[in-house]
Amino acid sequence: MRVSLPDRPGSLGAVAAALGTAGADISSIEIVQKSDGIAVDDFILALPQGQLPESVVVACQGLPNVRVEWISRYPGGANLQSDLEALERMMADPAHAAETLVAQAPVVFRAQWAILVERCVGSAPGAVTFSTPHAPDLSPESLSHLQPFDDTHVTDLEPGWAPGWQDSTVVVAPLTDDRAIAIGRIGGPAFLGSEVARLRLLATLAH
Repeated sequence: MRVSLPDRPGSLGAVAAALGTAGADISSIEIVQKSDGIAVDDFILALPQGQLPESVVVACQGLPNVRVEWISRYPGGANLQSDLEALERMMADPAHAAETLVAQAPVVFRAQWAILVERCVGSAPGAVTFSTPHAPDLSPESLSHLQPFDDTHVTDLEPGWAPGWQDSTVVVAPLTDDRAIAIGRIGGPAFLGSEVARLRLLATLAH
């Protein structure tokens, strides 16, 4: 769950207390970004069987100036060392570092899918050469919505951008002169500047 809250003493404790009152067990907390007196934190929670996620949303949004930005199911076993673990796996097999980064990206960036794109010369969008299990099957037309592949950027896509797909937010980063990675979240939240910077660094190391 991604939450924005005032960046002042006591705010995080108030959110944690509200989550506990709602029956949530906090597995980890990651500070994603701080700016202009607002902090954005990611909480990985475990809920009692049968409890609806809406209960923790209501608990948080009952606090002053606290807003739940996004909530979704998250793969088990993830933790705050995900960036380092991805980097270690990339270094262990340098020849397939790009594929390793794509495979790890949904966990590292709390997303639903990632793809590796082989860029084409000229106006053609390229081709997907590796993808995670839940990635869309992209036609050249759908893939063109993610361009350009030679510049790191975030793009918001409307429902139907690919057949059967909901609105999505995607971050794209070049890996080499001819390859790029794209990571997608269905329905959000938006990729923040700090997340884009982390991806840019990992992409640089995935040559």
